[in-house]
Amino acid sequence: MKKAIVIGATSGIGNELAQILASNGYMVGITGRRRNLLEDLKITNPQNFAISAFDCTKENNSQKLDALKDAIGGLDLLVLSSGTGDLNEDLVYGIENNTNQLNVIAFTQIASWAFNYFQNQGLGHLVVISSIAGLRGSKVAPAYNASKAYQINYLEGLRQKAKSSKKPIFVTDIRPGFVDTDMAKGEGQFWVASREKAARQIYDLIKRKKDVGYVTRRWRLISLILKVLPNSIYKRL
Repeated sequence: MKKAIVIGATSGIGNELAQILASNGYMVGITGRRRNLLEDLKITNPQNFAISAFDCTKENNSQKLDALKDAIGGLDLLVLSSGTGDLNEDLVYGIENNTNQLNVIAFTQIASWAFNYFQNQGLGHLVVISSIAGLRGSKVAPAYNASKAYQINYLEGLRQKAKSSKKPIFVTDIRPGFVDTDMAKGEGQFWVASREKAARQIYDLIKRKKDVGYVTRRWRLISLILKVLPNSIYKRL
């Protein structure tokens, strides 16, 4: 039986992915701050879930992940689906700081722990739910877009390290557009995918061990436009 950890399994994409992994024969360690929601998830497949409730911005991620990894008997796949971000046109520092604490500091602790574990083990797969927002800046959510850009570049660096190691270590960067979760904020949303559809596509990308994937797939077109749109035009949007 393959072993996986899903960080951020209490709701949204992480919750759906955990269910898909369990139904496909994985033993899944599920994490999040709200134990009651983790327990609700475990009830759906008691034999394939193990719970570790903790706040990855306040607790020792390495110790918690070591313990959860031992509880499920090893680790083949780690999915980091925990993130935050709020609209913040007034640049309230507390909002920016909360975003960075989770999307940058905790992300770095978790991603580096997973990569080092897989490096020592000789194989493994790290998957992170970043965002298409990381491709450009945002006047309404500066820290969110910047933190996702950090994740995208950090993961690219880990892929380089994995390639240099010549070991079967895979790093997958999933960049969703709008998905029907609590993270989808603001007006003018389009191409909004259900959590179920997004999770199914992400699972397919995991199985194919893709370097980068857009969810839903049509957001690849938006990514190409964002990359080539001149700054003189983008800064007026």
